[in-house]
Amino acid sequence: MRWSEKVGRRVPHWTVLMLLTGWMLVPGEIPASLKPRPLLIFPFQPVALGPGEQWMGEGVAQSLTQAFAQHPAFIQVDRSRLRRLGTPELWGEPAVLSAARSLKADVALFGEIRRSDGELTVRPRYLEVRSGGGEAFGLEPKAIPESGGLLETLPGLSLAYFRALKVTLTEGEAARVAKAAKPTASPRAFEMFVRGQLAALRGTQEGNEAAADLIARAVEMDPGFAAAQYFLGRIHLALGNRWKAAAQFRASIQLDPAFPEPYKSLGDLFLTNPRRLFDQAIEAYQKAVELRPYYAEAYVGLGDARAAKGDTDGAIAQYKKALLHNQANPKVHLSLGKIYYGEKGLYYEAVTSYKKAIELDPQFLDAMMGLGEVYEEKGLYQEAIGEYQRVVELDPKHTGALYNLALVFEKVDPKVAILHWERYIAIASQLPSEKDWVDVARQHLRKLRGQIEKGQ
Repeated sequence: MRWSEKVGRRVPHWTVLMLLTGWMLVPGEIPASLKPRPLLIFPFQPVALGPGEQWMGEGVAQSLTQAFAQHPAFIQVDRSRLRRLGTPELWGEPAVLSAARSLKADVALFGEIRRSDGELTVRPRYLEVRSGGGEAFGLEPKAIPESGGLLETLPGLSLAYFRALKVTLTEGEAARVAKAAKPTASPRAFEMFVRGQLAALRGTQEGNEAAADLIARAVEMDPGFAAAQYFLGRIHLALGNRWKAAAQFRASIQLDPAFPEPYKSLGDLFLTNPRRLFDQAIEAYQKAVELRPYYAEAYVGLGDARAAKGDTDGAIAQYKKALLHNQANPKVHLSLGKIYYGEKGLYYEAVTSYKKAIELDPQFLDAMMGLGEVYEEKGLYQEAIGEYQRVVELDPKHTGALYNLALVFEKVDPKVAILHWERYIAIASQLPSEKDWVDVARQHLRKLRGQIEKGQ
């Protein structure tokens, strides 16, 4: 039994490191002439700020993330991918250009918050990535008022960026952008929210627990803070509490019925529910795309839900809609790879989709695993081994890759397979979720050792 059979249909989902992408309704169809541009948002660098003010740089990034989700002119590159590149001392122009090129962004937003002579100023910049390099531009610095603080500056900053990037907003769009950029009227609630995001970015159990406490405090300070309610649900999900997560998602929807993200997250919960709530998942995803017609992640969810119901053609149609709105989304290509091979038996199409997912995100472990399993099933064992080993290089404790490596080495080198089974058992035996598979691994190990002893 391979890794994919152990975990079942793996539904693409946001990890807690995936930051919010907006919560307001953008009605109407996307203009056919509009070609969305990949956008990467960096935390602004704090310059000469005290320890209690360092969070503001991330606060600007959070605000811009929400604001730019309100318009289909941009596809935001997942910031969790930025963390994988490492964090330089300063996100200055050279580091921003290098990261933007690595992650295939066309535009990068960055800048600094500086305290000088007692005055606090935000100095926004952006970078246009060119084929031969990049060109950086500066916007007018904005003073942060003492009354209201950073929150009062954020809506105007977002609108200034749209103007600089030559995106014309209607009056309604400008209002939505401004509202998204300032998600709460409480400066303290916003600070707790941002501190929670920073804690979650650590990617650890301790970080998630700290994030849950901080964002819960933000909700206490402003019970109407819909984004904080939603993100608290994401944290609870990362901590393994599905019931609390669902309650927070529903709370955010009650506060803001035009907020698409909690509908999408509810769809994910329904889809992965042991009770097979596929129809409820479809309903939730459909509501998300009704609210945001260019919501590629929700179309992926719709495709996964239809695939789970056996509607292969319907699933592919939804994945293609996702690609229409975001061709750079590696999760769409992952889902297409799964369905092309698993349901359609289309080897070349599946391999192409998996490779495209990896090209878009060179650290996309699920895509490497999927590609390895296709190779393995076709008898291309060395190619399969190569993919599994890439996964282990990136994540030495990836039990799925270790398990699959042991299985495929049984076919080409049983002695090496023994080493991989031993390594898998040493790591997986510490995880309660792997208990049954550790028992299976031990059976394989005993069998191989017996065969080798007989052969001697």
